[in-house]
Amino acid sequence: MHKSKKINIITLGCSKNVVDSELLMGQLRANHVEVVHNSNEPAHAVVINTCGFINDAKEESIDTILQNIEVKKAGLVNKVYVMGCLSQRYRKDLEREIDHVDGFYGTNELTRIVGELGATFRTELIGERVITTPAHYAYLKISEGCDRTCSFCAIPLIRGKHRSKPVEDILKEAEQLVEGGVKEIILIAQDLTYYGVDLYAGRELSGLLEKLASIPGLDWIRLQYNYPADFPVGLLNVINNHPNICKYIDIPLQHINDRILMSMRRNFNKKRTLQLLDAIREKIPGVAIRTTMIVGYPGETDEDFRELMSFVKDQAFDRLGVFTYSHEEDTRAYRLQDNIPEPVKLARMEELMNLQQDISLIRNNSRVGSVMKVLIDRQEEDYFVGRTEFDSPEVDNEVLIKPSKGIRIGQFYDVRITSADFFDLYAEAWKD
Repeated sequence: MHKSKKINIITLGCSKNVVDSELLMGQLRANHVEVVHNSNEPAHAVVINTCGFINDAKEESIDTILQNIEVKKAGLVNKVYVMGCLSQRYRKDLEREIDHVDGFYGTNELTRIVGELGATFRTELIGERVITTPAHYAYLKISEGCDRTCSFCAIPLIRGKHRSKPVEDILKEAEQLVEGGVKEIILIAQDLTYYGVDLYAGRELSGLLEKLASIPGLDWIRLQYNYPADFPVGLLNVINNHPNICKYIDIPLQHINDRILMSMRRNFNKKRTLQLLDAIREKIPGVAIRTTMIVGYPGETDEDFRELMSFVKDQAFDRLGVFTYSHEEDTRAYRLQDNIPEPVKLARMEELMNLQQDISLIRNNSRVGSVMKVLIDRQEEDYFVGRTEFDSPEVDNEVLIKPSKGIRIGQFYDVRITSADFFDLYAEAWKD
């Protein structure tokens, strides 16, 4: 079969990997290289941007590499390259154990892989990307790496120390995105609240948000991943004072038991967690709080888990994700005995998610009859699918809207909520 000269970029993992792939695609397109994303079409080369965070993600990355090696052996692709977190963390092991890969590249080797793909890295294009998300929203990475010492997390091993992007570079990138039609920018980092410490000798997320909020045409700014320890409480006033900053706080708490939190090296405890949650709700009326929890951490007893369940029930978070503990090499927690059996981890995750399902249904039912502003992401079967300001793409609730004349993807509309289920709202176009 004839193979075109196109390059297929396959992105696995989180939104930070999405941005990395988009930057690579931007460099290739600027060199007049045909590039596609997550395509099944024959290509000259495939670049797999991998995730190496937890076991499931590593398995998916390895499976994808092996599948594409088989495609190469079948003569449907000439080259297979691997980049990203898995390659950064396990390069020597991968090179030793997996044949037929034409090159492994880490998380900070964009220049090298651009050259390997026959293009010239252009420094004047730094920040320019080919957007792979729907055209009306995009992720904007404001920093790289992490200085936190969480015992269970391998991100600092993979991504390195925290490195903030200069304010002027972020503003330029945001303005370019808006000029290209982006209406919602989702700020991402390993820890948004740490932004600026390395460059400006202090936390500068609030100042950055003030500047971003003044960009004409930027309708929504969303903050994704805010570390709870040393949370800059003044940030809450900035969020509340700007209508185009979504009243949405993504703050991964991971647990509530003090002993577990200390072992996790979270530098936070139950008392301070409750105080922070109270402050968030007081200073941003109507805020939606999203968090994540880890179950099955080494030494987590049934009593510890019951404390976590009680906490989640009392707080009734708007959005909640749950992970089972993954025993990761070279992390501090790896020294501990991974003593919670996998079936127990999975059972605890299911029980916690069932609790959250009930909470979500109650919250969603409370929206029935109200009018809400939504951004339309796509059309799917019999509905237009949108999101409120309380929902981040991919991970949160959606609003399913009956087709109505004039509704277009990428536009905002007021809709009336007609019914609800556990994780979705149903609506119809609303006219006053």
